[in-house]
Amino acid sequence: MGPITSVAIFLTIWWTVLFAVLPLGVRSYHEMGIEPPPGADPGAPVNPNLKRKFLTTTWVTAVLFTILWLVVKFQLVSLPDLPSTY
Repeated sequence: MGPITSVAIFLTIWWTVLFAVLPLGVRSYHEMGIEPPPGADPGAPVNPNLKRKFLTTTWVTAVLFTILWLVVKFQLVSLPDLPSTY
């Protein structure tokens, strides 16, 4: 697996994990029983903790990518040879 492919796969996994992590622990103004500021949606999160979620997403992605890289490196799963169009 080349470096460009590795970066592309890492970013794809990161983006997917981000969408899985974003809803965790989010409480809205309505759920908390707090009156939202003027013009705010009652369903908006009180404190989304984005920095923490980005860090969590990054370490989870690093673990998943390492597992994937090891599987590919040591050929634990055999992938079929794809025909080339050259």
